[in-house]
Amino acid sequence: MFFDLKSFAEMPALFMENEVWAYNKLFDTSEKIAGMIPTRSLVFLVCSNTPASIAAYVGFINHGIVPVMVDKELDGELFQSLLEQYSPAYIFAEEAHFDFLDRYTHTLHIEGSVLYDTGEQQSYPLHEDLALLMTTSGSTGSPKLVRQSYDNLKENTESIVKYLDLHEDERAVTNLPLHYVYGLSVLNTHFAVGASIVVTEKTLFDRSFWQLMRDKEVTSFSGVPYTYAMLKRLRFFRMDLPALRTLTQAGGKLDPELHSEFAGYADAHGKKFVVMYGAAEATARMGYLPPQDALEKVGAMGVAIPGGRFALVDEAGEEITAADTVGELVYYGANVTLGYAESGADLARGDERHGRYETGDLARRDADGYYTIVGRKRRFLKMFGKRTNLQEVEHILRQHFGEIEVACAGIDDNLYIFVTQEELVPEIVPFLSAKLGLHHTAFTVKYIAEIPKNASGKTVYRELERYYDV
Repeated sequence: MFFDLKSFAEMPALFMENEVWAYNKLFDTSEKIAGMIPTRSLVFLVCSNTPASIAAYVGFINHGIVPVMVDKELDGELFQSLLEQYSPAYIFAEEAHFDFLDRYTHTLHIEGSVLYDTGEQQSYPLHEDLALLMTTSGSTGSPKLVRQSYDNLKENTESIVKYLDLHEDERAVTNLPLHYVYGLSVLNTHFAVGASIVVTEKTLFDRSFWQLMRDKEVTSFSGVPYTYAMLKRLRFFRMDLPALRTLTQAGGKLDPELHSEFAGYADAHGKKFVVMYGAAEATARMGYLPPQDALEKVGAMGVAIPGGRFALVDEAGEEITAADTVGELVYYGANVTLGYAESGADLARGDERHGRYETGDLARRDADGYYTIVGRKRRFLKMFGKRTNLQEVEHILRQHFGEIEVACAGIDDNLYIFVTQEELVPEIVPFLSAKLGLHHTAFTVKYIAEIPKNASGKTVYRELERYYDV
């Protein structure tokens, strides 16, 4: 079995507000769910931060059942479109989650969730290495899924356990969703060492979430850049969280100012702040910044995880050996996933990446061997012949205007700036025109009520295209 839960027996696995599950109970519940499904079946797991969802995931992985990890907030029509593409034999979801699920046979009711038998025969063969399927961070109802193997999961889990130095006394909280590789990796790594998970669907905006953090003595907290921006607004630095000893960040590059502030806070309070770098295509993690370097290397992503390796390549595909030279970041490691699937027919395919993943990120390596992400290969526009890094423009605006919600997109010669503070609209064009040395006609500033983000807090730039004037 992938998860050796029985070896931890009566040790606490899950803490809920008014209940504790030992590893034995988690094992028994996972076995009950998985026992209803033939091995090598495809199942849609509609993920929620609940004991039932966690137990289902554990049981599926342990018994060779392949789950598609689906966002519980996914629109019903998009969910049905995914069903048509992949024809799963089973669906596991919270009771009454989608009305249309009632047309399927209810085979098991457990802990507020239901296992549905769709009546579909196993339409598509599953490759023997295929362990689970994850949506990519930029997709919602897209049929494009990442195919992860059992070896991918094992290698990624072991690597994270090593560089975070995880032990059985760790206690993490489920503030990230399970359909997101970052949130799922928290489960995998903590269950690997017999540590505990505090299970909640409350958000950091709920006062009771922070009370739960204190009451359950949570030792580690994980967040994406948006999370850390919100923590600052919530006056996190003033909170009394004596058990908390580790803060991890992934899911995109953190603004250097926030990096510096949280690294300084951790240093002053005897805690660890660990910046990390990853993607669903690499199971979860590719790089990390050792916490002892968090203050000295502000803005850096760090080094490759144990067992992995980075390289930089130029536009001709040649490896870059010189320091401080920008190129595309390429990762090599056993956690690089098998490839993508866009329909059920792709589930029979084997390893198409062979341990190599072209990230699409542009980075540079300093003289000490530490990498810094400087932008996306495709997050650039040509502005009157001048190559402009959209990520850098966002950073410049945040530096100048302070706590501003902003997203930059556009087409060549027309850079769109979207902000949620209407009063700033007239100030942005003259500022950027002077700052970047571009004519004011190069910019279009638009007020929108909310910057579109996915479940992991990343900006969904393609949704901004509907606001273009072309």
